[in-house]
Amino acid sequence: MTPTTTDRHRDDPKPAGAARQWPDPTLDADTAELHRALYELKRVYRFRDRDRICCHDISVTQAWALDALGRGGPSTLNELAAELYLDKSTASRVVDALERKGYVERTPHPHDGRALMLKATPAGSRLRALIEKDMLARERRLLTEFDHGVRRSMARLIGRLAEAASTGLVSRGGRCCSGDW
Repeated sequence: MTPTTTDRHRDDPKPAGAARQWPDPTLDADTAELHRALYELKRVYRFRDRDRICCHDISVTQAWALDALGRGGPSTLNELAAELYLDKSTASRVVDALERKGYVERTPHPHDGRALMLKATPAGSRLRALIEKDMLARERRLLTEFDHGVRRSMARLIGRLAEAASTGLVSRGGRCCSGDW
């Protein structure tokens, strides 16, 4: 006997990797609802980040670069560009601006005489910590109305969504509509 949608609970998750045996009539509506929610969240965060980070005289992209260098340690320009999903020339301009402001320095690569390593300066590390502290305080205020279990579930779910969305995503040098996802 072929299962139907009434043979299972609508909200029961399907095991990872399990083959779909019947069409899910709720998938299109759930997809549209998730798209709208993520779109609005990205829009709000984009402007929230811009409005908070600009107080520190750097752009959002510069803050992301500084964060990547702070979390991951010294990197080559290619590694940083890949981490930020930017082409190398854009990443280079971001690093140039951070270097002019004293937040990033270039040092010789220990194993490749042709390459340079990028690392946050002490001032860059302090700025990164200050921005992170500010952002975490804002997140903390947002989360106060939710209990611990809901907060943990949100963090896990958003982390899983980010991981799934990044699968196959590479720095494409700014090429639009590659056709792959």
